[in-house]
Amino acid sequence: MKAVVQRRYGSAVLGDLDVPVPGNGEVLLEVRAAGVDMGVWHLLTGKPYLVRFIGFGVRGPKSPVPGRDVAGVVREIGPGVTEFAVGDEVFGTCEGSFAEHAVAPVTRLARKPQGLSFSEAAALPISGGTALQGLRGVQPGQRVLVLGAGGGVGSYGVQIAKAMGAHVTAVCSTRKVELARNLGADEVFDYTVADFTGTYDLILDCGGGRPFSLLRKATNDRGRIVLVGAETGGTITGGFHKMMAAPLLNLFSSRKLVPLMSAERADVFDELRVLAESGKVKPAVDKVFPLSEALKAVDHVYSRRSVGKTVVAI
Repeated sequence: MKAVVQRRYGSAVLGDLDVPVPGNGEVLLEVRAAGVDMGVWHLLTGKPYLVRFIGFGVRGPKSPVPGRDVAGVVREIGPGVTEFAVGDEVFGTCEGSFAEHAVAPVTRLARKPQGLSFSEAAALPISGGTALQGLRGVQPGQRVLVLGAGGGVGSYGVQIAKAMGAHVTAVCSTRKVELARNLGADEVFDYTVADFTGTYDLILDCGGGRPFSLLRKATNDRGRIVLVGAETGGTITGGFHKMMAAPLLNLFSSRKLVPLMSAERADVFDELRVLAESGKVKPAVDKVFPLSEALKAVDHVYSRRSVGKTVVAI
């Protein structure tokens, strides 16, 4: 099969690999599309270096094929699998989705939402699941601020918060303002012109670029600041030092910083399926690249040019 092959950090090429064999509790997928997010860039480059020490390989990547978001068709069933049958269309996450075939555990798959293309479905799992989990507990009428509303997690954050009945304020750059409005935001701030104002019950911080002091001033008493992204900082910990500092800082304020470690689970993806089929959530796919240009797709996301989600079609 054709696949993007990565033997060391910082280097990957399109090559040939044997088709993998599903093990216990796994299925073999014919991959139709793979989503791209900043996590793919981190694992391709091994930066910040912290990612190497949290299970992804110290000297080199554990997985020879990058990519996690996936949508495809079940082609082979591993031992003990009863959830799916050959021919089922599914979406979720796996190791190595930048390939014509990939093995995925059934615990990280759900049935593809009806009405979505494979490219749209592949754009949904990680970013949509992160937004969904970050917004748990939001009540109708509450005020939610989404920072980075024009990106992957942010674009879902706007839609899911609206589906929960919240008043949503979106913050993004100029070229993403129209997307944020189209996604249903009640207010949109172009931070290159003027930053947001007001106070909020929950802030979904998808970029990590603003100081905690500013975010706390914009949070109601006993409100929450959910820390999603960590794309600022150096090459050692990146912006993850902010997430690590949050528990200590929470000792001194009622406005809680909540580092989000989202789970990739079938039940989360099934929730997303229901939201997508009801029309409450629609993946905002910016560009679709062929497998041969997968590295260009990653660069497109890393350079912040992506408006919404970027996808690799196989």
